[in-house]
Amino acid sequence: MTFTRRWLLSALLASAATPVLAEAPLTSPRPPRRGFLEPPPEAGDLVARAALGGAAAYVVADARSGTVLEAANAALRLPPASTAKTVTALYGLETLGPDFRFTTRLLATGPITNGILQGDLILSGSGDPTLSTDALGEMAARLRARGITGITGRYLADASALPAVPLIDPEQPDHVGYNPALSGLNLNFNRVHFEWKQAAKGWSVTMDARAERFVPPVSMARMKVVTRDLPIYTYAGDQGSDSWTVASGALGAAGSRWLPVRHPEAYTAEVFQTLARAQGIELPAAQVVRVRPEGAALVEWQSDPLREILRDMLKFSTNITAEAVGLAASGAPSLAQSAAAMSAWANRRFGLSTAFHDHSGLGGGSLVSAADMVTALLAAEREGLGLRPLLKRTEIGGGKGTKKGARRIAVAAKTGTLNFVSGLVGIATAQDGRDLVFAIYCADRDRRSALPMEARERPPGGSAWLGRARALQRALIERWAALPA
Repeated sequence: MTFTRRWLLSALLASAATPVLAEAPLTSPRPPRRGFLEPPPEAGDLVARAALGGAAAYVVADARSGTVLEAANAALRLPPASTAKTVTALYGLETLGPDFRFTTRLLATGPITNGILQGDLILSGSGDPTLSTDALGEMAARLRARGITGITGRYLADASALPAVPLIDPEQPDHVGYNPALSGLNLNFNRVHFEWKQAAKGWSVTMDARAERFVPPVSMARMKVVTRDLPIYTYAGDQGSDSWTVASGALGAAGSRWLPVRHPEAYTAEVFQTLARAQGIELPAAQVVRVRPEGAALVEWQSDPLREILRDMLKFSTNITAEAVGLAASGAPSLAQSAAAMSAWANRRFGLSTAFHDHSGLGGGSLVSAADMVTALLAAEREGLGLRPLLKRTEIGGGKGTKKGARRIAVAAKTGTLNFVSGLVGIATAQDGRDLVFAIYCADRDRRSALPMEARERPPGGSAWLGRARALQRALIERWAALPA
């Protein structure tokens, strides 16, 4: 059977197992499932107790038959937040392939004579979102092993593989590290490490590109401590550099945080220049190019296979990885066009009605329904598209009303969180071994849109709201696992 949105919505209207679409009884007529001492709470009661405001939408279906067990507001489109990464993962797996690897190269435009490259050296990226300072250090060591100590030409940074994206979502605060720029050359998830220590007069400040083996200083990103209380950070960028200020009133005796990089190609090029110098290779200042030059490969660095990259992306919810994979898969010249291409693919491939504005779900403009997400997940399960092994695994259950020793519920899922938006999608395995595909979305969009920029990193009431939303998600899954087949 091919699962489509139209099929699922028809099933929602026809199924007798969807009481929340009509007049739901106040108490369940079904007997309690084995392992439970009392019938599970009604879904509507669980939603009411959560007191989230806004809207809640969910669908749960049997993975084998596609039978819809329960649903509410199934076709209501809400922001998916990071659950969008599940669709991005499917897009990347099908378009690029699970064994695809990003490759970063050092290219030469001339011969090597007495250790000197007679021509240009090109650091050429493919958009690898996982490239690290340690990887660049290894590339510098391999270049030195080729006997190179200098060049006669230019040092070029080729960032043409992906379009230049200054940030993922303009509605985020400037300083949050999960909203960096992207280009064909990315490094350390396009974040720079800012550290401060109080000195005899003022603060000692460092900006570096640290990894496990190397901690090179960075000059293209600068920080100045300013005597004020607010705003905590300000940002100004020019051609190839990032200038930050931080309020002295926000600094304690010592601390650190990662800040986003807005010129990743300049950042990557500078860090490689520093690491090459440590190997005895002198390079001039880099020139960034947006058209890929030709050259002979001297050194190549490959990423892990895409399936491993996607597993980490889904586990740690790295936004830059989602955007880089989506851009590489679409080949589009902008992030907006790339997101539109993924939407068109998903809608055509699975019969959905999605509208993605990015590949990570960071922006609040993307819209997905619970019915759409369950349709895609059902198809992924039925066709063996390789998503389920990549999802983060956990267990829930064992709460009040459960028999002592009852088996906990295994869940493979992806969370999604924005301010006053929470989603959870995935597959839960019930006590009898049935696999249940589900999508749950909660969003108070009015409360979200009312937040001023300065409150968006830690909004008042946001943590408590998120806690209630996650408790609701767990309670719904426990309820569904207890429903009879």
